[in-house]
Amino acid sequence: MTGRTRWGRTPWALGLPAALAVGFLLLPLAGILARTPWATLPSRLGSHEVTEALGLSLLVSGWALSLSLLLGVPLAWLLARMDFPGKALVRCLVMLPMVLPPTVAGVALLQGYGRRGLLGPWLESWFGVTLPFSTAGAVLASAFVAMPFLVISLEGALAGLHPRYEETATSLGATPLRVFCTVTLPMVMPGLVAGAALSWARALGEFGATITFAGNLPGTTQTLPLQVYLLLQDDPESATAVSLLLLVIATAVLLSLRGRWLTARKPSARQQPADAPQPPGQAIRTTEAVQQAASADPDRATHPLRATVTGATTAELSAEPGTTIALVGPNGAGKTTLLRALLSLTARAEAAPLTIGGTDVSKLPPHKRRIAWVPQDNALFPHLTALANTAYGLRAQGVPKAEAHHAARHWLDRLGVGGLAHRRPGELSGGQAQRVALARALAARPRLLLLDEPLAALDQATRAQVRHTLGTHLADFPGVCLIVTHDPVEAVSLADRVLVLEGGRTVQYASPVELTRHPRSPWVARMLGRNAWQGTSTAERTLLLDGGASLVAADPLPGEATSGLAVVGPEAVSLHVEQPGGSPRNVWPGTVREITAQGGRLRVLVTGEPDVVAEITPSAAAELALKEGLPVWVSVKATEVTFVAL
Repeated sequence: MTGRTRWGRTPWALGLPAALAVGFLLLPLAGILARTPWATLPSRLGSHEVTEALGLSLLVSGWALSLSLLLGVPLAWLLARMDFPGKALVRCLVMLPMVLPPTVAGVALLQGYGRRGLLGPWLESWFGVTLPFSTAGAVLASAFVAMPFLVISLEGALAGLHPRYEETATSLGATPLRVFCTVTLPMVMPGLVAGAALSWARALGEFGATITFAGNLPGTTQTLPLQVYLLLQDDPESATAVSLLLLVIATAVLLSLRGRWLTARKPSARQQPADAPQPPGQAIRTTEAVQQAASADPDRATHPLRATVTGATTAELSAEPGTTIALVGPNGAGKTTLLRALLSLTARAEAAPLTIGGTDVSKLPPHKRRIAWVPQDNALFPHLTALANTAYGLRAQGVPKAEAHHAARHWLDRLGVGGLAHRRPGELSGGQAQRVALARALAARPRLLLLDEPLAALDQATRAQVRHTLGTHLADFPGVCLIVTHDPVEAVSLADRVLVLEGGRTVQYASPVELTRHPRSPWVARMLGRNAWQGTSTAERTLLLDGGASLVAADPLPGEATSGLAVVGPEAVSLHVEQPGGSPRNVWPGTVREITAQGGRLRVLVTGEPDVVAEITPSAAAELALKEGLPVWVSVKATEVTFVAL
């Protein structure tokens, strides 16, 4: 069901006032059309006075728009991107000309820029410039009332643009000015065009501030609105004809903005929901030429990583070239914060020192660190093709266009999306976009590669395919790669080391094998699909769990009153409908709360003292007649309990 209501179902209590509102707005405009002298319209609009006023209006509005763009675009960026004292006051000043009576705006301009105003005497004595009653004064008055339309429209567009696009461009080596010109402005261009059109139309129709500040001098400040004012006294029909001209111009401007400013933009109809095949004739290039291109990389030196990050996230990293580190932890643990700290994109954490390839980069700005970042949603620039996206980092580093595009094609071919080089991101599937984003990062020749959940948005089939591709190309990466993931399969299959963060602190930094055997937090154990309970050892090989229960272990414990984790695999947990006898030394009652399928087995969550997850076969579940809410008995052999000291 959509949010729109059919006309036949519109409540009269709302429909009637709405119809009256339309009539209220339409009647005056219809009056202009009805009273326009159509027979003499060409001659009236072609008169010397009207054409002179029209030319002056176009001149004044054009210069006013230029002044609004020159000053308004930086102001809109500042309001949208920066927090500073007095921001609310600045925004109020921007909107004030929109609500001031036009004559009041003119008086304010006189008091500010007039001969006896605050700045006027200085302008006249220093530069010999007198603004009132001049064409320059008319430009100033028009810009004063028109600039807010540009600033507000562009600020809204900038506020809707997620900073990750600009941050990604920065990580690829683009300077702040280049990011603004090549990423920010193109992506907010609809808002900029809409604001510029509205600003120009407002400047073209300005009357009150102009006549008060600049006067009504023919050929100097007498614009079309002022001409209408004069004609209305002596020749009402000509005034109506000129008003029609201004009405047509304003209507044309608003119609041109339809779909850009007045309505939401629709997503691309060519968006592909799945991994689509490449166009015929665009085979993946796996020939000797590709291998030669890879060996010709001018930056094949190895880049070990040494980093100490403090602040909102605290971690210490040390890795040799070619190492892939999986960064795992619960939500809010500080994983993305760590990546942003390495990139120097956050003030809440700092890297000191950060050494990559023997060079201390902790004092360098983000665009000089040679750290490529692939955020969670890839952040491909929607206004660029896959080829231009991939070549962006090299172009930002000063590589000639032809050479950058050649290298970009090489990387797109290596990742199997060379045939999609001329498609835009909206025409790519999730898996294709992920490969293009990876190609863009690798093509920039980074020394450190950061991947923030690169496979999270993909379906299972595509995820396995992209994971294999990712593993293949990380194998010969000469630097260190950090991958944020919540998937234990990704952590184990892609990484050489795993860094576990919890609460912004490092809990464990170990190989996948060590992590699996000796998890050092309950969260790690559960991520790996194992049961883990915190407790304290006793002299009788008994673990006193924090919840009050106890477990017996077969192996000797490290010592009395040692804090640690009791770890039990779910496959080692047995379930019974009656209290078992025999050898199990750990038995307690519970209740089945949840049954889920995982592969060819079932995982059963049982609440009790303690809660436990058991993994059984479907046939065993059928034999026990398991269902949610069923009371059961849990048993675990002492030989299956592993104690990990913390």
